[in-house]
Amino acid sequence: MPLVGDARQWFLGQVRALWALLTGRPVSLYAASVLRIGYGLLYLAFLVREFPHRGEIWGPGSPWTPALAKQLFEQTGWNSVLILSDSPAYFEFCYAMAVVTSVLFVLGWRTRVMSVLFAVVVISFHARSIFMTDGGDNLVLLMAVYLVLTACGRRWSLDARRDRLKSARAGAAPEPVRGLYAQELRHARVTLTTVVHNCGLFVIAAQVCFLYGSAGLYKAQGSTWGGGTALHYALNLELFQPWPALSHLVDEFPLVIAVTGYVTVLVQVAFPFVLFGRLKYPVLAVLLGMHIGIAVLMGLPLFSGAMIIADAVFLPDRFYTFLARLWRRAARRTGTRNAAPGRSTGSGPVPAQGRPELPAPQDQAVPSGG
Repeated sequence: MPLVGDARQWFLGQVRALWALLTGRPVSLYAASVLRIGYGLLYLAFLVREFPHRGEIWGPGSPWTPALAKQLFEQTGWNSVLILSDSPAYFEFCYAMAVVTSVLFVLGWRTRVMSVLFAVVVISFHARSIFMTDGGDNLVLLMAVYLVLTACGRRWSLDARRDRLKSARAGAAPEPVRGLYAQELRHARVTLTTVVHNCGLFVIAAQVCFLYGSAGLYKAQGSTWGGGTALHYALNLELFQPWPALSHLVDEFPLVIAVTGYVTVLVQVAFPFVLFGRLKYPVLAVLLGMHIGIAVLMGLPLFSGAMIIADAVFLPDRFYTFLARLWRRAARRTGTRNAAPGRSTGSGPVPAQGRPELPAPQDQAVPSGG
């Protein structure tokens, strides 16, 4: 039957296109780097902010003692390097190493190793005092684990700079001849890392879609969100009033509050369905404003920062290269930075990605959509 044959050909074509997207080249390398820098800086700021209270939260003298933590770990399967010793000196060493790891992760130094260490740091501190965590901590934990799978150090990192300088020193020197086995092994390694990176970014995108979709559907079931009064009650909770006067000022505009509540539910429910078109950009702008409002009015900067950084995965790489070009132009105009000798004034040379015989990587977001 011709119809069955056409459907089969279409299906096989889609499978081949998906396989080529998955294995051909790593996608959204700039977005992955933005996630690395964003979550590294966010957790570094968190550790610095809680430095005066570190002993009360995670130290041996915490009300939630290491013994209690071990009992909980036996039931939940969690673990933490912080409970390997009750020594205060060991805890201070772990805290210092957590700060150093966050800094090196942001800078992109030996990113493969640092991404694993950063995930261990986040998991250990999260598990050590799990009853003091919130949604923002949970999201940072998930993203730290997902970033281990990605090639988040290939752009805007010390690793990328080292590879660029190495390529410049090598110049036009011919590539050493490799045997057939060595070439196949190299191709397999490149394909594996590409597939793992792309799958990791897909999981990150799917996680964000699930968060927004489930949050929107949950809100839609509530009578206060349907009645437009949910934000009124949130603004009058003393626990979430960093500046009561500002909260009361905003609460004096009930129509604005009601419309904001309806728009919040609408964009959260619609978010997973607008990612493959240009409508995602105004939706992301609305979500950015929503998270800034949550950070300012409800005093939840960690949660808002974690969500804003997660949204960056949906912006295409050409957006980030455009920002980089604007930065370089502004730096040249102000005279604060001179172009490095031998370096292009465009987006700059980058190490080749994917297999050598494949075309150069194109700017692409996860998921792609204009």
